[in-house]
Amino acid sequence: MSGTTAASSATKTATKTATKGKVIISCAITGAIHTPSMSPHLPVTPDEIARSAIGAAEAGAAIVHLHARNPETGRPDQSPEAFAKFLPAIKAGCNAIINITTGGAPTMQVAERVQPAAVHKPELASLNMGSINFALFPMLNRFKSFKHDWEQPYLEGTRDLIFRNTFKDIEFVLKTCLDNGTRFEFECYDIGHLYNLAHFLERGLVKPPLFVQSVFGILGGIGTHPEDVQMMRRTADRLLGPDTYRWSVLGAGRAQMPIAATSAAMGGNVRVGLEDSLWIGPGKLAESNAQQVTKVKQIIEGLGLQAATPDEAREILALKGADKVGF
Repeated sequence: MSGTTAASSATKTATKTATKGKVIISCAITGAIHTPSMSPHLPVTPDEIARSAIGAAEAGAAIVHLHARNPETGRPDQSPEAFAKFLPAIKAGCNAIINITTGGAPTMQVAERVQPAAVHKPELASLNMGSINFALFPMLNRFKSFKHDWEQPYLEGTRDLIFRNTFKDIEFVLKTCLDNGTRFEFECYDIGHLYNLAHFLERGLVKPPLFVQSVFGILGGIGTHPEDVQMMRRTADRLLGPDTYRWSVLGAGRAQMPIAATSAAMGGNVRVGLEDSLWIGPGKLAESNAQQVTKVKQIIEGLGLQAATPDEAREILALKGADKVGF
């Protein structure tokens, strides 16, 4: 073994030892699933998004996952200009890794969805790994009145909606961001999405360590049963190799905290946030993203683990660093 190779191996071993037992907490601040009428605590304006993201980071989130909204109507807005109104404030206000969505909203085309990541060159961007039925219309059973005229048709329209993420779409996002040094949070809503990711790994279009975000509880994707969680983990191990990826989970709605606890106990990472669930307990709306981060951090610490700092998460995920982004 050469001296250079030995030094590199020693560095990797030291990094792995330093981050053992560390759980990366991601927080998805506002998303494009819930509409403003569903909760007064959902961040909508650039200032609200920035303050909520910084609060989540202060509570223990290493990563903040970001969408933008029209400040007047709350409708999802995937223009780079909308993101530019809060990205600098978040970067200045905390050390968290900034993760920009390329999912946008299910009603958007990929050329629109990729633009914020292409322009702003974040450390991390999300990438959905396959097309699915993405059903939000069941929320109409709970929420009956809306402040904005777009909300009810937006939810109702998902009865006949395919959230398109074809192989060509995925290649387009990967190639568009190729020169940015941006790495990806690969969102996998079902077992087939793991096979899609394995395909891109085999072709060399994605590089380890892969950050795999398993999504549970969206109608159209995999469910929230503990066996679903275990199967996603086993399949990822088999297809990708346990040393090739870093596993994280998010549970939609009431499944948020139980699935986070299951993942942490299995050695995985977790994602919470008002994008994924508006709730902090049965029938009780979360008042902030920080409240959910605080709760999941307590779960992690109750298991004898620790929340990773942003810089530890950067090491674990091999990110380029906050000084190399475009904002």
